[in-house]
Amino acid sequence: QVQLVESGGGLVQAGGSLRLSCVGSGRTFSMYAMGWFRQAPGKEREIVATINWSGSTYYTDSVKGRFTISRDNAKNAVNLQMNSLKPEDTAVYYCAAAPTSTLNIRSSGVQYWGKGTLVTVSS
Repeated sequence: QVQLVESGGGLVQAGGSLRLSCVGSGRTFSMYAMGWFRQAPGKEREIVATINWSGSTYYTDSVKGRFTISRDNAKNAVNLQMNSLKPEDTAVYYCAAAPTSTLNIRSSGVQYWGKGTLVTVSS
């Protein structure tokens, strides 16, 4: 059974930091693009950041300069370091894996999803 399991969400004040981690099991994700999406209440799920097998990255404009994505293929893991958090970053964050080298992934292109971890940023 293929799984993506997230950890690291929580409550933080504006300006603070959190680190999200995602570990995959059941298959090797080294040739997959992996990344993070988020969904705020009443809004559609949106891409946050992705990283492909070669280490190339993509960030949505609203998180550029604040978030950093990294991966460890040996551990089947992808991480998201989130700094200078803002209340508008509040959302459920989902780990995702897609069988592509493309970075700007649509939700429909994701093959595997984690169950999500809640990030709440208070003002």
